[in-house]
Amino acid sequence: MSRTINCIVIHCSASANGQQLGSPTKSAAAVIDSWHAQRGFKRQPAALAQLNPHLPAIGYHFVLDTDGSKHTGRGIAEVGAHVQGFNAQSIGICLVGTSRFTRAQWDALHSLVKALKAQYPPARVVGHRDLSPDKDGDGTVEPGEWLKTCPGFNVADWLQGGMRPLVGSLQE
Repeated sequence: MSRTINCIVIHCSASANGQQLGSPTKSAAAVIDSWHAQRGFKRQPAALAQLNPHLPAIGYHFVLDTDGSKHTGRGIAEVGAHVQGFNAQSIGICLVGTSRFTRAQWDALHSLVKALKAQYPPARVVGHRDLSPDKDGDGTVEPGEWLKTCPGFNVADWLQGGMRPLVGSLQE
């Protein structure tokens, strides 16, 4: 099973900044999986058999916890459940936190996005909020048009800055 990837979407978990979501007994992906199960998300049985059968509901392909650990959710070939209208051709990455992320997370995000862009060169990298509808039709999705504020920082600014942590978005 393969699919065309034209978008890499960065999300946040809307959890406390700087607080690890995972524990010694449960990964950050498993915590998010339980949240997604409560919202009614379900993975296909064939996909479960391929990867992470213990995560029957997670919508993201990757989760980056505050220690920089990268956890897989859905397989890349599996359609995600992370941004309505864009799931079929995108990869979803979730940073644990809301608006400030640890240096380890920024480093992990840089590494992951760089690797995904090498694999899918035409894919554009955006934040969840950037995929909100352009209600006034001016070609720009402004803050007043965002359906969500996720991921809590401007992805375009991050990319233009060489994928280095953004001032004001670094959890010290």
